Amino acid sequence: MDELARLRAFVRAAELGSFSGAAREARLPPSSVSRAIAALEAELGAALFNRSTRKLHLTEVGFAFLERARRVLAELDEARAVAADLNARPQGLLRLNVPSAFGRLHVMPFLPGFAAAWPDIRIDLTLSDSVVDIIDSGTDLAIRIGALEESRLIARKLAPHRRVLCAAPALLARHGPVATPDDLARLPHLLFALQPHDRWLLTDPGGHRHDMPLTGRLRLNDSEALLAAARAGLGAALLPFWVAGAALRAGELVRLLPDHQAMFWPGERFIWAVYPPKRVVPPKVRAFIDGFAAHLGAPPYWERDATPP
Repeated sequence: MDELARLRAFVRAAELGSFSGAAREARLPPSSVSRAIAALEAELGAALFNRSTRKLHLTEVGFAFLERARRVLAELDEARAVAADLNARPQGLLRLNVPSAFGRLHVMPFLPGFAAAWPDIRIDLTLSDSVVDIIDSGTDLAIRIGALEESRLIARKLAPHRRVLCAAPALLARHGPVATPDDLARLPHLLFALQPHDRWLLTDPGGHRHDMPLTGRLRLNDSEALLAAARAGLGAALLPFWVAGAALRAGELVRLLPDHQAMFWPGERFIWAVYPPKRVVPPKVRAFIDGFAAHLGAPPYWERDATPP
């Protein structure tokens, strides 16, 4: 036997209290297990068992060696599992949880290509703006947007989450162009029910902050509805770039104060792929994350031709 086989024989003999029991499990003659243990004892220069006619008993050295031998074999088994998982073809059921608007605008268009590339993966996609407990719900992967709370979950950045001030050309034709933050006061504003307060925070190129109070007759709780209202000329809006990008490129919206950074609140925010903590990322999860990150690109496709400073 090689050294690892001798370790396995020792561990099973210690657990079963019998050389013959360990031999039966390994489908070996008892003499093979006995010689393996004897070789270990000779190598260590110490007895591992006290032998009696009825049962084996570990010595003090045997107890200490058993604990470490188990650890070595467990690490080896895990290393083999890692290698097998890394080489395995992605397959099985992939449970995804994605914010509703982001899922409709960006995940759904990605799915046909992903399904064609990985025909052995089945997808259970839930569109929801509620933050689900990934572990309790059995979710394999979630897309989260914004700042993450501290948790045991593993997170990978997919793209920056930026917001842009924009308005329809017809609205600007009625109320005049916007050259400074003060000019925004002339426009009606679209209010977003999910932001913490009715104000926009603007940072100019010099790093000066402008706190912009909002006035408007229309309040909405959905970013796609906010986009539709802005395109209809009902008011200026602060929209996620991933919502407004296509309308900006098509000329349906005009970006306001492009040299200013605009937000509801300070702080760096991203779009994330979040999944349960595991030593080995399942191939189906890794395939989706890698494919979706490549699909989004850097900068993400919604910012191309309208990249913020």
